[in-house]
Amino acid sequence: MKGPSATKGDDEETAALVPPLPAPCPNDDNGAQSSEHDSTGSSMAVDQTQKGQPSPTAKPWCSKVLPTRGIGLVMGVLVILALLAGTTSSGWIHLSSSSFLLGSGAATGRGHHGRPPHHTPTTTSGALRAPIPFSCVVNETSSPFPTCPRAAAASPSPPPTSTAALLPSSSEHRPAAPSATCPEYFRYIHSDLSPWREAGITREAVERARGMATFRLVVVAGRAYVEKYHPAFQTRDVFTLWGILQLLARYPGRVPDLDLMFFCGDIPAVRAAAYPDRSEAPPLFMYCTEDAALDIAFPDWTFWGWPEVNIRPWAPFLEEVARESRRTPWLDREPYAFWKGNANVCGLRRDLMRCNKGSDSGRDWNARLFRQDWGYANRNGFKDSNLAKQCTYRYKIYVQGRGWSVSEKYILACGSPMLRVDTPFLDFFSRGFVPGRHYWPIDAARMCPSIKFAVDWGNAHPAQAQRMGEEGSSFARDELSMDYVYDYMLHLLTRYAGLLRYRPTVPENATELCLESVACAADGRAREFMMESMEKYAADYEPCALPGPFTADELAELAQRDVEMRSRMKTMEEQEEKET
Repeated sequence: MKGPSATKGDDEETAALVPPLPAPCPNDDNGAQSSEHDSTGSSMAVDQTQKGQPSPTAKPWCSKVLPTRGIGLVMGVLVILALLAGTTSSGWIHLSSSSFLLGSGAATGRGHHGRPPHHTPTTTSGALRAPIPFSCVVNETSSPFPTCPRAAAASPSPPPTSTAALLPSSSEHRPAAPSATCPEYFRYIHSDLSPWREAGITREAVERARGMATFRLVVVAGRAYVEKYHPAFQTRDVFTLWGILQLLARYPGRVPDLDLMFFCGDIPAVRAAAYPDRSEAPPLFMYCTEDAALDIAFPDWTFWGWPEVNIRPWAPFLEEVARESRRTPWLDREPYAFWKGNANVCGLRRDLMRCNKGSDSGRDWNARLFRQDWGYANRNGFKDSNLAKQCTYRYKIYVQGRGWSVSEKYILACGSPMLRVDTPFLDFFSRGFVPGRHYWPIDAARMCPSIKFAVDWGNAHPAQAQRMGEEGSSFARDELSMDYVYDYMLHLLTRYAGLLRYRPTVPENATELCLESVACAADGRAREFMMESMEKYAADYEPCALPGPFTADELAELAQRDVEMRSRMKTMEEQEEKET
């Protein structure tokens, strides 16, 4: 089967009304350079379920509180209700104030869920953490670039069919305390791997993905090997592999032997309809998936930087965008919805441009949309396209390209509500979004009026709209920190390796990769971003604890929650249109 090829069109650019309250009590009446090139890097408005969020199966809060005796507790409940009433507008556009719940806001304190940041150079006991060795120093007798040091080899991984492959390896410095639980979206790891849960993955199944894959990655005894099949756009493959090398260095000896195929495109390639028996589908990793596909979602290359369009690695970007966002408080931002990018890459973006002020409609849809001048941006080295400085509008629009777009996380980080145009494409983290909390859903079939209503509503309810933006940026900062990106990779690869029904071996045409062989051969901005995103110390703590898989009932409840929230918001919009 001939797989998708990498073209410039593959490079795609690059919220939150606030979720419903827990269920009401019974009887409660209030109950690139061409037009096909992606524009993310240059400019797009780029352009966990939240900590404390009730589980889908949680009982209504009232069923836990009201039966409790004690006048003090009753008074406490009344005070809480009064505070909630004071933080919501009585209007909420003709919906009861109990229809929505403001999020918990930004997390405070040290680390994520009380966990020390991964870059902390010392342990709690004060002992120095083990530095990750790296050197590009060469001498007259060595090759032009350092080869992979043999001394860095880890102990062989246990057999893939053994349950030990799913367990942490031993270490002198493993902490005794249990690790924090991973964000809720980690549970989709089980969902993505479910087609092969019973039968496992054979070598033949992996080989069937060869025609679709950009490269094959094999890890044996802690060392990485790659065999390339198709060219990737720009350096997508290089920075994806660089990220995996960081994982191996961060968690030495923890990544088991594995063999996988990776596709560096934007549109899922393994269609579920082609495999009535899903266990026969070839496992293929890529940057996104969708309900009608079986591709396995994996963190995209830009977490470690996108040198061609001058997008910094994710960790320093988050620090910069936080500083820039504070320069322009939300109420001081332009009261419109912003988007900038390559409008020619797909029909949906061309439709979006019709919502611009001064378009043929003659109406002001509250959108300020800008086309990226790729020629100028390339000549200027994208120096004027700093995404961290594009947080000057109250609302940011996310719209897919010809497929999945990398721009979503940059839009989310600004602290402005993300107006998310409906898309089937989902990356590994966006499955944790809650409509009405992390973003405001925009109907793709009627973008202009939907955008106008969202902006009008937010400007009329600034406290709620600002909280929505804070929920989104909190997700980007806390639930999508590099700590969790690495932990997601580790859990996904470990579970995947546990499904292999054969022992991986190094392909005949594979090349070994290590930090030195990749970074020392790079130059310019690519080298700069590799150094900036390089892990400095091996982790001396456990990764977060992977939650169990969703039950069928939980998935149904999540889907129903989203449907109900969208229905409420659509009702608000329709009622507003009738009145105007």
